[in-house]
Amino acid sequence: CRRCPLCEKRKHFVFGSGNPKADIMFIGEAPGSDEDLQGLPFVGRAGRLLTKMIESIKQNREDVYITNVLKCRPPGNRDPQPAEIEKCEPILLRQIELIRPKIICALGRISGQTLLRTNATLGALRGKAHEYHGVKLIVTYHPAALLRNPQWKRPTWEDLKFLRREYDGVEL
Repeated sequence: CRRCPLCEKRKHFVFGSGNPKADIMFIGEAPGSDEDLQGLPFVGRAGRLLTKMIESIKQNREDVYITNVLKCRPPGNRDPQPAEIEKCEPILLRQIELIRPKIICALGRISGQTLLRTNATLGALRGKAHEYHGVKLIVTYHPAALLRNPQWKRPTWEDLKFLRREYDGVEL
C-alpha cells in the first residue's frame, strides 16, 4: 500500500491475522514497533495480554481476527491522523466485509472514537453495544494501556464479559 506517507518509513504493512471466518474481530489503532518488525498485529507484550483477554472469553487467538485501523506504524507511536485514517479505513471496511464478524471489539479510545466517529471519552463508549457498518461493536481498554494502568483490568474484564454476553445473544 502506498496510499499515505506512513508507507515510507514502515518495515511491514500489518494487515491482520487470525481466522478469516471469525465471528469476533478485535480492532486496535495502529501497529507498534514489534508489529512493524514482524508484520503481524499485537505480537509484543500487549499482544500477549490480548491473547489472555481472548482466552478469558473462551476463545482462542486462532478463532478470532485481529487487525488495526491503520496498517502502518505512525512515527513514535503517535495517534493516527485523520488523513491516515481516511486512507486506511477502506481496507478495514473490506476486511470486515470479507470476514463478516458477528461482533467487533474496539481496543482503546482511539479505535473506538475512530470507528464510531465521535469524540466521546472511553468511559462514555464502554459498557454499551454500538454499531459499525451493521456489525455490533463493543469498546474496551487497549491492552497496552492495561500494562501501564493495571487498575483498569477489572473494568476490562467487565467489558469482556459484556462482549461475550452480546456475542452469545447474536443470531448466528
